[in-house]
Amino acid sequence: MVRENEIREGERAVDMPETTDAGLVFIGRIRTPWTSRLETPRQGRHDGPICRLEIFEPWVPAIKGVDFYSNLEVIYWLDQSRRDLVLQSPKNNKSTRGTFSLRSPVRPNPIGTSIVKLERIEGNMILVRGLDCLDGTPLLDVKPDRCEFTPLAAPQPGDFQTE
Repeated sequence: MVRENEIREGERAVDMPETTDAGLVFIGRIRTPWTSRLETPRQGRHDGPICRLEIFEPWVPAIKGVDFYSNLEVIYWLDQSRRDLVLQSPKNNKSTRGTFSLRSPVRPNPIGTSIVKLERIEGNMILVRGLDCLDGTPLLDVKPDRCEFTPLAAPQPGDFQTE
């Protein structure tokens, strides 16, 4: 079961340091059917409900060309997540693990990512399937799925010349 703010056996919280502004800009808002963490799926599914990426001005022109791709990477700010756990016990199984070894939304910088299936574009909305976040989640970025690109070959001797 999803929890709100309790500490499970074996977990450890730390005092958060003072924040500094990284200069992040929310480019939009995510619209999903879920208003509670208890009802939000643990992982998005490409056959799940259609969700909307509402893009704000002045970023709307940046949507151009998105429809060339079938899958997108959506990066978002998990604004309702706690940020102070360094050890977590997933699913109450008493197997404590470090935060960086989990996909938990509880993170020092609660950035979420999902690979979603593009359905269509309607004005300033990108309609997708495969999200797993709350309605109203702040949107940080949208990118083509990196798996759709061919990786560059490793540099070979002689590829680079220095003068």
